[in-house]
Amino acid sequence: MIVGEPATNTTLSLEELQAAGNLRTGRKHVLSILVENKAGVLTRIAGLFARRGFNIDTLTVGPTDDERVSRVTLTVDGAVHPIDQVTKQLHKLINVLKIRDLEPEGTVSRELALFKVSADGTQRGELMQIAEIFRGSVVDVTKRSVIIEITGTTEKIEAFEEMVRPFGLIEMMRTGEIAIARGRTET
Repeated sequence: MIVGEPATNTTLSLEELQAAGNLRTGRKHVLSILVENKAGVLTRIAGLFARRGFNIDTLTVGPTDDERVSRVTLTVDGAVHPIDQVTKQLHKLINVLKIRDLEPEGTVSRELALFKVSADGTQRGELMQIAEIFRGSVVDVTKRSVIIEITGTTEKIEAFEEMVRPFGLIEMMRTGEIAIARGRTET
């Protein structure tokens, strides 16, 4: 139960708390984690988030310029749980080298998505125009479908999905977000 003013039993709704500014809205946290490129590291990181009740929204892992080091980029919602405690626990993991909570305004982030969309002869032209507007690439064409590749922000990917869904979205695959800090910073 969440109560209002001290020494009262007035219960407040979630909407009232948000309107009053008493509830942490929780920005999306993009964590960039440098780890040793060893077996089991990703399992330990994911397990740490799961034990603390976090849902990982997106998770990508890839090599860096040093073959002994990988970069894990994951996004979580900070509204449900504070992120500070889990980052302190991440620092304690032996294979974790560095963690950065990237600020949205100081970050360039991208996602890749593939969309397989129904397209007969009459719809194909319109679908290709939409892909061109979104700076997408048609990577495969069959008699009944088109596969389009889109790269951009999460919002751009979602906007494209909304545009092509009426054509008949057959299948969609998204990579998850990758991000890098703007300007000159340490890795």
